[in-house]
Amino acid sequence: MAESRISVDLFNPGQVYACLGFMELADVLLGDAEAGFDWSDARKTWFHLSAAGDEVPVRAVLEFLSESTVDRVVPVGYTEPPKKNDSGRDDDSDDDEADADRETGGEGEVSLGGCSETFPAKQSDALSLPVRLSVQGKPSVEVSHWADGSTRNTFKLYSGNRSAERIARAMLRGVREKPKKKQRQGDLKYKGFSNLWNERQPEFLEKPFDVLTALGGSFNFDPRGAWTALDAGYSPNTQKDGVAASPLLHLLAACGLEHTRPVEFGVRQVRYCAWSGLLPVTLARVAFQGSLPSLTTKHFRFELALSGKNKIVTCAQQENAHECH
Repeated sequence: MAESRISVDLFNPGQVYACLGFMELADVLLGDAEAGFDWSDARKTWFHLSAAGDEVPVRAVLEFLSESTVDRVVPVGYTEPPKKNDSGRDDDSDDDEADADRETGGEGEVSLGGCSETFPAKQSDALSLPVRLSVQGKPSVEVSHWADGSTRNTFKLYSGNRSAERIARAMLRGVREKPKKKQRQGDLKYKGFSNLWNERQPEFLEKPFDVLTALGGSFNFDPRGAWTALDAGYSPNTQKDGVAASPLLHLLAACGLEHTRPVEFGVRQVRYCAWSGLLPVTLARVAFQGSLPSLTTKHFRFELALSGKNKIVTCAQQENAHECH
């Protein structure tokens, strides 16, 4: 078994979800993954991850993502709906992702996707199609928690004119401007994880969630890059300012919620749990929901803020012990 340890902020829900993403991907890529948290050091909390084989699990996951391609997963017989022109744009997209979609150049071409005979959702909404992350010679990973067709909450936070494929592609490869004359592809407007990985590998291996960059739109999991009005008194969306956040966190959080969900116990009120010690994947998914009372745990709650039709993860507060039962 090989092991990794990274620092994590338990009060950032997206970081905890992304830790689950590390665990899920390590289990797919390496097998026999186990994960858990360690807050015995009062100054810092650590996330521990182990997996079968000799590959360091965090590095294996990061290398997989850096090489991944993104494709949509569509049901058999799927037909592409007619494209809307600019006059049909959803004004509640509430960020510049719709603008970015028109500026992606070669990186943003929509893929045809792979057909699935077991497509999860009852209906195939073009903006909510699942995506598949693939690297030749390695197992592929499907990301579909918002369209799994189950009775669980979908926890789909993004809205408006954005598709999951567009967001995932932007988080991985960045967003490019529309090509200028004599340009094969446009200039890079927003960096994605693969761009940052090529530049800052040592930082990712030590503190993967702390490598930030300006984002034009996301899955809305990182409160550090929320598209809501700031205390400074203006909205970064209105001013077309990029807000710094972690594209890696958004990707991993989406992967982490594939087989589990945080608990929604009220109107936009959400609860999740961190546990002490290593657990296998199947038990970790349950522990995340606070459903293993025999464990040493910390429970957190937060409110989903609204930005247009988008829901935004905010920073969490720890619950008192008596509130956890």
